Amino acid sequence: MIKVLENPFYYLENFHQVLVWIGERYDDLLTTDERHFLSAFPTLPQPSRALFARMVMRKGTVFRASKLVYAEIGSTHEAARPLAELGLIEDDPPLCLDELFDLLQKTEIAKVFQLGAHVRHLRKAEQLEALREQYDDAHRFSAWYANSGDHVYRNLTQALCDRLRLIFFGNYHQDWTEFVLSDLGIYQYEKVAFSPAARGFRSRRDIDDFLAIHRCHERFAEGEAPAAIIADLPPCAEDNEWLRSRRSKLVFAIAQHLEKLRDWPAAHALYADCDYPGARARTIRVLEKNAQPREAFELLQTAMQAPESEAERQQLLRMAPRLARKLGHAKPPPVTPAQATRIDLSLPPPALENYVEFVVRDHLSRDDAPVYYVENSLMNSLFGLLCWDAVFSPIPGAFFHPYHRGPADLHSADFQRRRALAFSAALAQLDGEQYRATIRANYAAKYGIQSPFLYWEAIDEDLLDLALDCIPPLHLKRAFERILLDIKSNRSGFPDLIQFWPAERRYNMIEVKGPGDRLQDNQLRWIEYCAAHEMPVSVCYLQWAA
Repeated sequence: MIKVLENPFYYLENFHQVLVWIGERYDDLLTTDERHFLSAFPTLPQPSRALFARMVMRKGTVFRASKLVYAEIGSTHEAARPLAELGLIEDDPPLCLDELFDLLQKTEIAKVFQLGAHVRHLRKAEQLEALREQYDDAHRFSAWYANSGDHVYRNLTQALCDRLRLIFFGNYHQDWTEFVLSDLGIYQYEKVAFSPAARGFRSRRDIDDFLAIHRCHERFAEGEAPAAIIADLPPCAEDNEWLRSRRSKLVFAIAQHLEKLRDWPAAHALYADCDYPGARARTIRVLEKNAQPREAFELLQTAMQAPESEAERQQLLRMAPRLARKLGHAKPPPVTPAQATRIDLSLPPPALENYVEFVVRDHLSRDDAPVYYVENSLMNSLFGLLCWDAVFSPIPGAFFHPYHRGPADLHSADFQRRRALAFSAALAQLDGEQYRATIRANYAAKYGIQSPFLYWEAIDEDLLDLALDCIPPLHLKRAFERILLDIKSNRSGFPDLIQFWPAERRYNMIEVKGPGDRLQDNQLRWIEYCAAHEMPVSVCYLQWAA
């Protein structure tokens, strides 16, 4: 049953919570306008504050009064008046044709513009284009639609409120629904102790840089010329790794776009000055594409001395023979990775459409040797349960509001180093039997709480017990160590299935490939790692029987 929030002003309380939180922790970073809003807003009548919060939390900035009817607020017009007097909203604002069309129904459009039959039957977008040249000026809603019986308001402070939301969350992907989902119990968050000084932005420059990078990202998504976007990207402070990483990610995406356009010099210029993972390998590839194999090979040789990751090493090993051949060098000795066991199956197609993983699961599963579809869920969840305290350590800068799904620095290069003692203590439990009690205790105590590693819907107590009984602790330790080496890359790529033999206390991981499918790079890396560490892993190739 859906829970009902008893307080009709729950959303207003959430909005006030954000304002108070920001005022207490970020006052020294705020602009005059932001500080004035924080002090003036609480003085408004409750219905006015509630109406404004409703507008802020809805899409867009222009609203018809008939769409802002809420029982707890009462008269929309009365609630709007103090907001307009304070300059937070505009009553009956000028609207361009596009804004007007967003507010009107098709029947209203026909009435306002007295459309003839040849235009009335068109789609709304086509009607807009037909009228655009004739109506290129902005007019107030009351002038556009004099007898509407309705009223329009424009929120003049949406951008300011979006900035406040950014300051609170430290990102734009979390929004006001986060509070409601938490109030309803749909999302639960770990309660992490952090000081009042803990905050995501340490200076106004951090906020401004984030906003500038975000605007550049939007411009790139809209198709603006890459050169203009790059020119407007801020350099970012040297001591703010997560902002520099965000900037580097956008630069990498723009370079990829230029590479697709075969603009090798421009792509090379961006890749060569980018520290985003994968940029160096792309630099080598672009040099090769631009008929510069010598420069590409020299950079490859340097990279091979200290690959940034397993993924880069994998790419370098593929490029090396080709570049050596182009330069007339001796072919590098082949690197033979550890191999997984191969399983070949020929099965009749299922009567109903089904994933190949489920077909193989059902075929191999037996009462004394059950098979589960787990993919990335099982090992990540076991890691998250064992290392819960380490992941949620109150490290400065990792948590700065109550709605974190995980640490803000999860993908930072020093994530593991900053928590080295906590992770060492957690993994040391795998040298004895304590790990079982810790995993089971955290499963019971933390069930349902958001975590970047837990797949609660995919793990039940039966699967947990089988995993703890059948997977040796040394194998868990090897898997967890690899996850920590590169959390962003190594949380994925695990085999699809796992089979347990409880009586023998053993298991086997199985990657399934259907007809025409092939192993992906991250899957190859996990399979090679498991095989090299004698962790049982197989690749099942399924063909449909005639």
